[in-house]
Amino acid sequence: MSRAVLSLGSNLGDRLRYLRLAVGGFADELVAASPVYETAPWGVTDQPDFLNAVLIVESRDVDEWGWLRRAKALEQQAERVREQRWGPRTLDVDVVAVDEVRSDHPDLLLPHPGTPTRATVLIPWLALDPEAHLPGRGRVSDLLAALPESDRNDVHLREDLTLH
Repeated sequence: MSRAVLSLGSNLGDRLRYLRLAVGGFADELVAASPVYETAPWGVTDQPDFLNAVLIVESRDVDEWGWLRRAKALEQQAERVREQRWGPRTLDVDVVAVDEVRSDHPDLLLPHPGTPTRATVLIPWLALDPEAHLPGRGRVSDLLAALPESDRNDVHLREDLTLH
């Protein structure tokens, strides 16, 4: 049995439809889906705002590499084009954590190295699991509290949007 935390993001085209595509792609393993949040772009800032969400998925037949393959297949289905690091995208599906698995493989870094500094992941994750912890880094609530207030304030709940 493996349990994974996946982060979703989209800032091109029908952003909500792309997030829903990912939810549908994991429907058989879906344990929980966070609310949808809107966030300013990170890294490359001259691009449209993102819609973000987090999924918790579980399967006895899928390991960390299986979650990654599924994530990349959904990005391909959304016709994601990788032209620029942190650039605009139709769909981004990151494997944030899989149980307590640690990986230094360049194709699958676990836990995802950007997670501790990204309110765009931490806030939706906490909405699903207030007791969540990031392996090797501690409680997600503590990681979020350590971020600048401006980072936390840039993540806006979109109550008008749902993933189902």
